[in-house]
Amino acid sequence: MRVSRRSAVDPFIVMDVMEAARQEEAKGRRIIHMEVGQPATAAPQAARTALADAMAAGPLGYTVALGLPELRAGIAQLYGQWYDIDLDPERVVVTAGSSAGFLLAFTALFDAGDKVGLAAPGYPSYRQILSALSLKPVAIEGQAAHGFQPQPSDMAGLQGLIAASPANPTGTMLSKAELTALAQASSDTNCALISDEIYHGISYGDRAISALEVTDDVYVINSFSKYFSMTGWRIGWMVVPPDHVRTVERLAQNMFICAPHSSQVAALGALNAHEELQAHLKVYAANRALLLGGLEKAGLKVISPADGAFYIYLDVSEWTTDSRDLAQNILSEAGVAVTPGLDFDAARGHQTLRLSYARSTADMEEGLARLTQYFASKG
Repeated sequence: MRVSRRSAVDPFIVMDVMEAARQEEAKGRRIIHMEVGQPATAAPQAARTALADAMAAGPLGYTVALGLPELRAGIAQLYGQWYDIDLDPERVVVTAGSSAGFLLAFTALFDAGDKVGLAAPGYPSYRQILSALSLKPVAIEGQAAHGFQPQPSDMAGLQGLIAASPANPTGTMLSKAELTALAQASSDTNCALISDEIYHGISYGDRAISALEVTDDVYVINSFSKYFSMTGWRIGWMVVPPDHVRTVERLAQNMFICAPHSSQVAALGALNAHEELQAHLKVYAANRALLLGGLEKAGLKVISPADGAFYIYLDVSEWTTDSRDLAQNILSEAGVAVTPGLDFDAARGHQTLRLSYARSTADMEEGLARLTQYFASKG
């Protein structure tokens, strides 16, 4: 049977690493997982309790396409708590994870052949989803001096730009002034701005700034996966300009019908789990400090300051020109799963690795010890 040209996207390498790690675990090995951006903790207790109560009360069927009204209202209230923004709940669209949000955003904003810019290094699925939709991803080679973030001048000739803050894999964040400049350039060039904010709530100094603090003419994508520790529940949201709500609603009705009802109920409960979620943040902060200090002692070079999210991006040019091969060797010899930089930067990622510190501190201590021993043996 024929296969479409647009289906020929690259694999999401971190998922391949996860599968290789699973195969090693099936052999009885203990693998330290530093590859995937997934909290080790369960969904908040309030989320699980809310779902159990809802299941006991009756069946869970379709919801309206934009999501449960009470969940949309709860998310809007979150913007008041986090950013002091009075957000109309009608602008909130509940999605089946942030991935569905990106599909909806790209479909609502762009036509086949449109060019959409994205920083490199950056989240790999942006470019793969764009390609699968017959759009043209344009890699913007990020520079350390700018936190590997896109600049206003990068918008020239583009129909869209994706900005992520905190960013994956670098953990860098955009200031309010930087977001303001991007929003102004977006307006000046008629280049649609999409702000990926799925790591908001996870930062280690100043809080992350939402693009909604500087403009309403933006698509904001967020998720319950990271700060709320609900990766497998596949539940997220987007905030769109008022005159785009119906456009996105029509697309959501046809593409997804609705986000999973069960996950929406759990997400509504998670909004009330502040104390439990802040305890997770303390673990991430401890893990970050442990790794930043330990990796430096091991002679490994950290590329960016990791101000937010839960990743450390490493320069391993001293050891390899093939980060995928290096990651495979580390898994095989040290029993640590890490992600090759090729997932995030096709041009420069052959000499970088990403480490996730979202697991327990005990796992991070063990992972650091194994990595230290591995690189010492190769020196």
